[in-house]
Amino acid sequence: MTEALTVDQPAAKRHVPERPPLLAIGVLIWLGSDLMFFSGLFATYFTLRAHAPVWPPLGTHLDLVQAGIFSIILIASSPTYQLGVWAIERGDRKKAKAWLIVSFLMGAAFIGNTLYEWHDFLSKGYAPHTNAYWSLFFVMTGVHGLHVVLGLVAMLFLLGRMSGLKGDPGETNVYQAVGYYWHFVDFMWIGIFSCLFLLKTG
Repeated sequence: MTEALTVDQPAAKRHVPERPPLLAIGVLIWLGSDLMFFSGLFATYFTLRAHAPVWPPLGTHLDLVQAGIFSIILIASSPTYQLGVWAIERGDRKKAKAWLIVSFLMGAAFIGNTLYEWHDFLSKGYAPHTNAYWSLFFVMTGVHGLHVVLGLVAMLFLLGRMSGLKGDPGETNVYQAVGYYWHFVDFMWIGIFSCLFLLKTG
């Protein structure tokens, strides 16, 4: 009789949320409005570029190699962060924290290079008031850099939240939400880098 009851008892099922977390929805809505803001920057860029016979203006010297290296570093931080997302979804908090630190260091290196480039260009006489190109350069890289810094701050708070030996129920959701933001920031840089360093006329 006991064996029969054991056989007939349904197996326990893993609970799967029917709806995405509210935090993820909020972040995606925010990124949607942020996308419109960046779209305005790109529209301004292409409008000014369309009316310029030579772009960038003559005498503009950019270090494409250095900018390219740190761009690769930033873009590579997106897959490293995703590895952390997959790790925490499996319950491997140790690997998740390790990948989070790696992604943070890569983003910090990118910001360090951005500040170095700003200092180098300003010391050579290139400033936001020099011409339209440099106005866009400082605005676009500055706005994007601010977004990267915000992402780094979010990672620091996330690391602080994960400092305990046991995670809390919302830890995975926060990790995923920061990931959405970080992927967005990396994707935006691909467009900005292409506009400022690769697209040339004249």
